[in-house]
Amino acid sequence: MKSLRITEIFYSLQGEARTVGVPTVFVRLTGCPLRCVYCDTEYAFSGGEIRSLTDIVEEVRQYKTEYICVTGGEPLAQKECLSLLESLCDEFTQVSLETSGAMDLSGVDSRVSKVMDLKTPDSGELSRNLYSNIQFLQPHDQVKFVLCSRQDYDWAKLQVDQYDLTDRVSDVLFSPSHEKLDPQKLAEWMLEDKLQVRFQLQLHKILWGDKEGV
Repeated sequence: MKSLRITEIFYSLQGEARTVGVPTVFVRLTGCPLRCVYCDTEYAFSGGEIRSLTDIVEEVRQYKTEYICVTGGEPLAQKECLSLLESLCDEFTQVSLETSGAMDLSGVDSRVSKVMDLKTPDSGELSRNLYSNIQFLQPHDQVKFVLCSRQDYDWAKLQVDQYDLTDRVSDVLFSPSHEKLDPQKLAEWMLEDKLQVRFQLQLHKILWGDKEGV
């Protein structure tokens, strides 16, 4: 029987990306090979509970929503994540995957809306970016940059141009790292440069602070 190590399954408002504010079920898988300096889910690095794929889908079903987000840690670090995504897509119409961009995306079900990070210089994990993943992005996918500084911002602008990201995916997301970059500064830089990207804040932190299960 297929199984995964799960840190938590919870129901909350989506705090980021295109469906921000929409009630969503989150399936947080355990484990991550990256150690970004701004990580806010260190509690998902280890521990968790082994659960069958069938059991996971059954719990998700109880919340009666079409919006499901598979996240981590880094969910693709567990090989059976691909099976989970496929099973969720068979039952629900709005399935998204939050991934670091360091794991191969080629096997992800095409029905999934991928929200892929590109790690910036100040993340501490720049070398982990798997740029070959860009070829697997689809129009309904999104690319996210978590920015810690002006250096990160300038680097992100270059990536957007180099890989034609605004034409490749539905949304390019620029997010100020919590307590590392002043959101107002980022907003002003974006307006000054007339960037065609989406500014985002983490809604769940504004509402509930930096804690688990939200």
